[in-house]
Amino acid sequence: MASTEFGRTVRRWRDRVSPEAAGVLQGGHRRAPGLRREELAMLAGISVDYVTRLEQGRAANPSEQVVEALGRALRVSAVEREHLFHVAGLVPPGRGTVPAHIPPSVHRMLDRLTTTPVAVSDASWTLLLTNPLYTALMGERHGRDRNGAYRTFLCSNGRVRHTSQSQAALEAAVVGDLRAAASRYPADRRLRELIAELRARSERFAELWDSGAVGHHQSSRKTIDHPQVGPVTLDCDVLSVGGSDLRIMIYTAEPGSPDAERLELLAVLGTQSLDEPAPQG
Repeated sequence: MASTEFGRTVRRWRDRVSPEAAGVLQGGHRRAPGLRREELAMLAGISVDYVTRLEQGRAANPSEQVVEALGRALRVSAVEREHLFHVAGLVPPGRGTVPAHIPPSVHRMLDRLTTTPVAVSDASWTLLLTNPLYTALMGERHGRDRNGAYRTFLCSNGRVRHTSQSQAALEAAVVGDLRAAASRYPADRRLRELIAELRARSERFAELWDSGAVGHHQSSRKTIDHPQVGPVTLDCDVLSVGGSDLRIMIYTAEPGSPDAERLELLAVLGTQSLDEPAPQG
């Protein structure tokens, strides 16, 4: 039975991922070296009850999004990702869809950049992975708020300050990215639905899209108004991962500056629950 094999695979692979490798703080006695169910659920963004039912074979037909999220949390290789989709009874997304697999090398990079806020997004600017300091800086994001285009055109600016010029540049860059992604991944249903929703609900997006406007992300300085440590001004760089179409957003502070001190303080406070979710980054 596919649901049983999928659950066994998740359970087996959960045991091999150490809390340290997954960036999970350890506490109390652990009977096994791998991740606990609640830790896997947190990393994948699903409920503990659902993880339990999947592992026990009591939940059938997990969605593509759930399988993808579990694969990222379990740090699977490309071959293992395909296997996970197959035992879930699904066909792995093909070349015509936005890739969401994160290579082990990118996971290792985030593991090492513990004092730097880092986030990984796919070609449609859907947030795939963040390190704890990024989450502490920007707040938790759930559901549609995990997509940068959705946040840019349909949400408030949240913690990030924007001038009219920086907002316009961001909007043009996002539209340009989505246009390029739609051209590269014509079979991606979720991308088509995202673009259709943005055109229907945002006059600004529709205007930029229909005008053929293009833009690109450049290195910039952003001020984040944090509820605990106050305003933090950081350099923001967007890097590309060759062969995967992933985007890595990295925030850094000038060494020895007050902003660097605030970031260090946030790294300490980030182990605690700081505040309610914030929608923009």
